[in-house]
Amino acid sequence: MIVYPHAKINLGLHILQKRSDGFHQIETLIYPVRLCDILEVKPSSTFHLFLYGLPVAGDPKDNLCHIAWEALRKDFSIPPVQLHLYKRIPCGAGLGGGSSDGAFTLKLLNNYCSLGLSDQQLSAYALRLGSDCPSFIPDHPSLAGGRGEHLIPYHIDLSRFHILICKPPLFVSTAKAYALSTPKRPKHPLQKTRSLPPSLWRENLINDFESALFPIYPILQQIKETLYDSGAFYASLSGSGSALYGLFDSEQAYKEGCRRLGAMVLL
Repeated sequence: MIVYPHAKINLGLHILQKRSDGFHQIETLIYPVRLCDILEVKPSSTFHLFLYGLPVAGDPKDNLCHIAWEALRKDFSIPPVQLHLYKRIPCGAGLGGGSSDGAFTLKLLNNYCSLGLSDQQLSAYALRLGSDCPSFIPDHPSLAGGRGEHLIPYHIDLSRFHILICKPPLFVSTAKAYALSTPKRPKHPLQKTRSLPPSLWRENLINDFESALFPIYPILQQIKETLYDSGAFYASLSGSGSALYGLFDSEQAYKEGCRRLGAMVLL
């Protein structure tokens, strides 16, 4: 049984305040994109996680796929399995690759083991894995609040546009990105800017991480400028980076962006 954990981009991201539990209160619009990993489950006498593709740092036991299996095993009589994960979504990119892998492991095992868990129950398990893991249980755009776990389905369709996602050879720690950011109430709340026509997003749809990270990592700002110079009508950092994306309404402009950014292009 095979599933395809997908990446996401953030259409605006506001860091509202530091919470008493150490997390941050945010608001963002999460949009699923076609870039995906590949995850397969096979029967086995012992549990094992096999990793392929892009490198994943750290102990495999700390991988969210392993942690997801352990979480379900504590509550259900699920068998040991082999999980084969082929990584195409880079780590430290703000694309949610690790979180997606963990959430899709829960969904995959739920089906493979016939556990009968609802999306709400799966989301509760996903929150144990990480703040943005629940956003990958549904396969539709969502407005995310709280620390990222409060989700409201949101209808938005970007399929008529070309989405270019690129990543420089740079890892950005989410913890460091938050530490460098100053929480504040936005000048234009996401509730208002999300409903603006795309032609007005450039000046109004803001990712708060950019003001903290661009002075430290100038290449990020350079890439954003390249996306605009290539003809994107909107460009932004995704999450805490280091990936950025551009939205194009012209295939020719999209190809120009791909040409200029070369090997950094992921999608």
